[in-house]
Amino acid sequence: MIDSITIEVIRHGLLAGAEEMARNLCRTAYNTVVYEIHDYGIGIHDANGDVVADAPGIAVFTRGNDHGIKRAVEFLGADKMLPGDVFLLNYPYWSSAHTLDPLVFAPIHSDGELIGFASCRIHVLDLKQKDAGYVLDSTDMYQEGIFFAAAKLYREGVANDDVFNVVRFNSRMPERTIGDLQAQVSACFTGVRRTQEIASKYGASVLTEAMAAINDHGERLARLALAKLPKGTWTAHDFVDQDGVDLDRMIKMNVTVTVTDDEMIVDWTGSEKDVRGPINLPVGQTEAFCSLIFKSLTTPDTPVVAGNFRPLRVVTEPGSVMHAVPPMPTFTLWTGLLGGEVVLKALAQGMPDLVPACSGGDVCSMMGLGVNPRNGEAWLEATNEAVGFGGHAGGDGADGIMHLSEPGCRNNPVEVLETKSPMFIESYGYRPDTGGAGKHRGGVGVGRSYRFTAPSTGICIVYKTKTKPWPIEGGREGDNNHIVLNPGTDREKVTGGSYNLLDTGDVLVNNTGGGGGYGNPYDRQPARVAADVRNGFVSVAAAQEFYGVVVDPVTFTVDEEATARLRSSVPA
Repeated sequence: MIDSITIEVIRHGLLAGAEEMARNLCRTAYNTVVYEIHDYGIGIHDANGDVVADAPGIAVFTRGNDHGIKRAVEFLGADKMLPGDVFLLNYPYWSSAHTLDPLVFAPIHSDGELIGFASCRIHVLDLKQKDAGYVLDSTDMYQEGIFFAAAKLYREGVANDDVFNVVRFNSRMPERTIGDLQAQVSACFTGVRRTQEIASKYGASVLTEAMAAINDHGERLARLALAKLPKGTWTAHDFVDQDGVDLDRMIKMNVTVTVTDDEMIVDWTGSEKDVRGPINLPVGQTEAFCSLIFKSLTTPDTPVVAGNFRPLRVVTEPGSVMHAVPPMPTFTLWTGLLGGEVVLKALAQGMPDLVPACSGGDVCSMMGLGVNPRNGEAWLEATNEAVGFGGHAGGDGADGIMHLSEPGCRNNPVEVLETKSPMFIESYGYRPDTGGAGKHRGGVGVGRSYRFTAPSTGICIVYKTKTKPWPIEGGREGDNNHIVLNPGTDREKVTGGSYNLLDTGDVLVNNTGGGGGYGNPYDRQPARVAADVRNGFVSVAAAQEFYGVVVDPVTFTVDEEATARLRSSVPA
C-alpha cells in the first residue's frame, strides 16, 4: 500500500500541474473570454477519464470533460490514443457542451502505458455556426457549427494540418479561433509533461495507485457529509423564459431530489419535452451542474475529484430538455446555468438552513460584435454580469458576484471592453432594492450601460427574466434580470434573450437580478436596515415598506418610535 504522505505529495503535484495548465492557457489565449473571464475547464484525469485535479474556472466544464473523454475512448479505443496525440471533441452529445466549447485533451503515457489524460475546454469564437457570435434560434444540430468527433489535432506530437485547415476555412475569425485551440493544446502538453514528471519520480504504478486513492478519499468525504444531510424527497420546478424559437412558451425544468443514507438522486422526469429551440442540454452537462450542487453541499472545501460524485445519481429522460439526443439543438446552454437553482429550490423544502435562497439566477451575458471603425477589423467581445446571491441562514447574500455556475470566473473589465471594441460604458454599479427583503437580505444585482459608437450587434443571453428569484422561510423575492434597449426614448424596449441590430449611439443596459431573502424582513435588526440604506443597497422607501424601519435620509439614523409603531401595526 502506498503511504498517505506520498499520496498527498502527488495530489498537490497534480493540482500544481493543473494550475500551471491554466496559467499557460491564460498567457497564450487570443480571446478575452478565456484570459480575462476565465471561461475554461481544466483537468488532469486518470486512465478511466476520471478527474483527479482541476483548476477552477467554469465548474460544469471540468465534470463535462470527464464525460467527453470517456465517450471519446468508447468511440476510438484507448489503443488509438498514442503519445503526443491531442484530440478535439465538440460533438455536443458527447462533449457535454455546445460546438463553441470544444474539449481538447491529450493522453498521458509513461513507458508506453496509458496512465491518464490532460484536458482543457474553453469558449472559442467561431466554428461555422449559422450566426456570428452566438446562436439563439437553431432548430437542429446542423445549424450550430462544424463538428469534430475526437479528431486528432496533433498526431504523435505533429500538428495535423488537415484539421487546422478545416477550422481555418470554416471560421469567421480563423486567427483567433486557431490561436485559442493552440493555447488549449499548449495547456494539455503542460499537463502531460507535469504528470509524466511525477510518474518518473515515483513510478507509474505508484502514481496510478495514488490517483485511485485520491478518488476513493473524495468518495469517503462525500459519503460522510451525505450521512449528515436531512433525508427525504422533495420536488420543485422553475422555468427558462423561452427556447429562442417558440418565444411565448416558457420551458419547465422539473426536478425531484431524494436524499438517502447512500445516495442523492436528482430526477428530472417531468421536464419539458419537444423543445424546438437550442436550450436542450447534452446529458453530460446536466450531470455536471447537478454535481456542482452536490459538491457545494458535501465537499465544498476540497478540490474537485471524480470520487466526490460517486454517491450522486442523475436521472433524465432522453429527448427531454435535460437530455438532448441527435439532432436536437443544444447551442444556448442556459438551461444548465438555471437548473442548479431548481435543485436548490427542492432541497430548500427539506433543509432550509443549509441552502441559500435563489440568486439573480442567470449569468446575464452580453456579447457585442461588428466591425471596429478604429482598425477596420471584425471584433467580438463578451462579458457575464454579476448577480445578487440569495440570503441564507448564516447571513445576507453576497452583492454583485458571478453566478454560482461559474465560481472561478470574472467579468470583463470596462477598460478591456472599451479598448477592444466600439463600446463606451456609461455607467456600472449596484442596483438598489433588487435584493429580496428578509431577516437576511438577498444580495443586490448590478447594472451596466453600453453605448455603441459604431453599428454593431448586441446579443443578450439572459433567460431568467419572467420569473423572480425565490425566497426562503418568509423572505421576499428578489428583482429579476432584464435588458433595456435605449432607455428613456421612444424606442425603449425591455427584453431578455435576444439578437439586436444596433446603430451608432444606441444604448443597451444589462440589469441583473438580486437574490431572494431569507426569513421575515421584520426580524431584521433596524440598525442593519439603516446600514443598508446608508450603503445604497436599500432605499428609504423600501426600508419602510418591506422592513418596517423608518430611516432618516440625511443622517441615516433609525427613528425608533416610528419604527416601533410601524412594526407593531403589522400582524405577526
